Amino acid sequence: MRYAVLGTGEVGRTLGGRLVELGYDVTLGSRTRDNPIAAEWATAAGGRAHAGAFSDAAAAADMVLTAVGGRVALDALRAAGAEHLAGKVVVDVCNPLSFEDGQLRLDPVESDSVAEQIQRAFPDARVVKAMNTVNCQVMVDPGRVPGEHNLFVCGDDAGAKQQVTELLGEIGWPAGRVLDLGGIRSARAMEMLLPLWFGLFQKFGHADFNFEVRRAH
Repeated sequence: MRYAVLGTGEVGRTLGGRLVELGYDVTLGSRTRDNPIAAEWATAAGGRAHAGAFSDAAAAADMVLTAVGGRVALDALRAAGAEHLAGKVVVDVCNPLSFEDGQLRLDPVESDSVAEQIQRAFPDARVVKAMNTVNCQVMVDPGRVPGEHNLFVCGDDAGAKQQVTELLGEIGWPAGRVLDLGGIRSARAMEMLLPLWFGLFQKFGHADFNFEVRRAH
């Protein structure tokens, strides 16, 4: 498998680095081919790490992960090119965060989600929402948080969700801790967890925490 990670922020670099550690070829995509942050990451990450424009990354990949700000995710994927996304699993890690008057807000919220917007804009892509409810360090190292805490996935393509669940297993998340919430519309609920996550982050003063779902047997 070859992966594209779109976005050169901390989330993108962290996810890309973990995939390189697992032995995969990874291209970190940005708006321009000469992005210095992407180039520095590729040099530091080693021989399987590459840098390029969004379109370069998506064209070379078997699976695409979006790790840009949620409000610019569609722009990044349009730059990547619909022809480079068709038939591929697109893992949406984004959150539609906005800070207004010092307060965290979501846009869209409740009646739509970033993942749904992506699926509508790119109907030939197989969109899966995943990993947006934890800090990027916990994404790639779930052992930072003790206990049987959970990740969530959703999407309309069962095979795509299975592929993402298998990838999460390689990263360190056992399949039993990955909860499938159903179709892509469930991304609304996953994204709406972020205000609660942010409130907990402010309370704890760090990001090494996660949600754990307990149920009666």
